[in-house]
Amino acid sequence: MFKYSTVFSSFSVNDVQVAQEFYTNMLGFSVKNNPMGILELEIPNANNIFIYQRQDHQPAVFTVLNIPVENIDETVENLASKGIQFEDYEGQIATDEKGIFHSNGNGPNVAWFKDPAGNILSILQE
Repeated sequence: MFKYSTVFSSFSVNDVQVAQEFYTNMLGFSVKNNPMGILELEIPNANNIFIYQRQDHQPAVFTVLNIPVENIDETVENLASKGIQFEDYEGQIATDEKGIFHSNGNGPNVAWFKDPAGNILSILQE
């Protein structure tokens, strides 16, 4: 019925050119332009993630992209030095002064931030 090996994800932005610069220069993704005007984040050993432009784009109020990292503290410092601001949450997912949620062994440590279109992204360390 379904071809699960070809399943892929996508999300919208309000400006594909700005997104291409952000995902390439700030986050270090290899990005290619799809002939349909869509960006493809090239993901090694997995399906690419598609980013498309919508004039009536509304930022997602949930995490659209989770990026595993080896060392969350170093990655947060590196991204913050490039100007990325991390989200500050309270309650069950309270973040520290750097913007990192520490799971204390009950899942990954996570830090959330937004892309230029306002979509929520995260880096996480198991």
